[in-house]
Amino acid sequence: MKKVLIVSYYWPPAGGISVLRILKFVKYLRKFGWEPVVCVPEGADYIYEDNNNFKDIPENITVLRKKIKEPFRLFKLLSGRKKEDTNNPVYGNNAKKSFIDNFAIWIRGNFFIPDARSLWIKPTVKFLSEYIKENKIDAILTDGPPHTNTMIGQKLSEKFKIPWLADFQDPWTQVDYYKLLKISKWADKKHKKMEQKVFKTAAKITIASPTWAKDLEAIGAKNVDVIYYGYDEDDFKELEYRQTDDFIISHTGIMGNDRKTDVLFKVLKDLTDEIPEFKEKLKIVFAGPVEQSIRDCINKNGLQDNYQEPGNIPRKKALELNLISKVLLLPINKADNAKGRIPGKLYEYLRAGNPILCYGPEDGDVAEIIEQSNSGKTFSYDEYDRVKQFIRNIFDGTAGSRKNETFDISIYSNENQTKKVAEYLDEITK
Repeated sequence: MKKVLIVSYYWPPAGGISVLRILKFVKYLRKFGWEPVVCVPEGADYIYEDNNNFKDIPENITVLRKKIKEPFRLFKLLSGRKKEDTNNPVYGNNAKKSFIDNFAIWIRGNFFIPDARSLWIKPTVKFLSEYIKENKIDAILTDGPPHTNTMIGQKLSEKFKIPWLADFQDPWTQVDYYKLLKISKWADKKHKKMEQKVFKTAAKITIASPTWAKDLEAIGAKNVDVIYYGYDEDDFKELEYRQTDDFIISHTGIMGNDRKTDVLFKVLKDLTDEIPEFKEKLKIVFAGPVEQSIRDCINKNGLQDNYQEPGNIPRKKALELNLISKVLLLPINKADNAKGRIPGKLYEYLRAGNPILCYGPEDGDVAEIIEQSNSGKTFSYDEYDRVKQFIRNIFDGTAGSRKNETFDISIYSNENQTKKVAEYLDEITK
């Protein structure tokens, strides 16, 4: 088989959604004629860990490890945070930030380019250069962010003239948090110069949504196609859908202020006031990090007795929660590029088969997928009446608690998405 060198920051024991993209590629690439050789950091400071992800690593795969320096550890020490604290000041944009927080954000945006893992670029390029000299590599695949991976791929491809597929989970200078990094004009110019060099060097670029693909093309990227996050059928083999009397509205993942659904909580309050049975059966379950402003809004509407916050849970538990929920909540973060944001959980929601209540652009990529698959509805954040009717219909049973199965969601399976990756690798290595 042809060999593809894959550079990824995220790798088991990393948990969360970011690790799954590359991990699932690696899991299925052999099936389509490609042998993956994976380079990952040694000593990475992962925010979440999930040892269940080790099961997806193929047998006898070559995994190369290069030590990494993680400046976030120093930041946590200087800011008085605990070692296990997962709060990154860049993303908590509603919270009051200390002087150290603001200073750290400025340092991150202006000196760690393209990102906080940039110290890994030079030693890893040197390390992999020695490997490539002694081992035949037919193609390179990188996954960013962190776009440190992207820069390693760019430098290796340029040095050895090896075709390179640059995959983007999120954009670089177009990502929603870019403007929060307090980037100077000098640093912005450097970011964009490096990004353009990537566009020039990569033989193929893939990204996670159609809108973002168009956004990349608008700033000069060529030969751009879409690879969706997808879902893995294997993850559902040991799980079963089961009925429950509880009316569970659930969300898995980060629930931040930029996803706060104030009107939804008002809807739920009014339904509990109007329908005693609804109040008795309602359970709001937010699994993952939840900002205090969300809790405050829940308490303000008197829903605290209906609310559960189990914290970070293993992915298997998250999928089980999806299966027993009556409504799967999918708030798209309120950002300039929200039209193209497709959370990875969407595909697992689709596979779970329960109605999706999405908040976000009604002309966005998520809204289109939900409409095509007849899997729920998308609403603007300030809608009340339609959301209330949507939930009421599900509770009353006038809307199916399970979506119809006429839409073939297997097009979004990790296996089929990896098949597309393999086809692109075949294309650039002809």
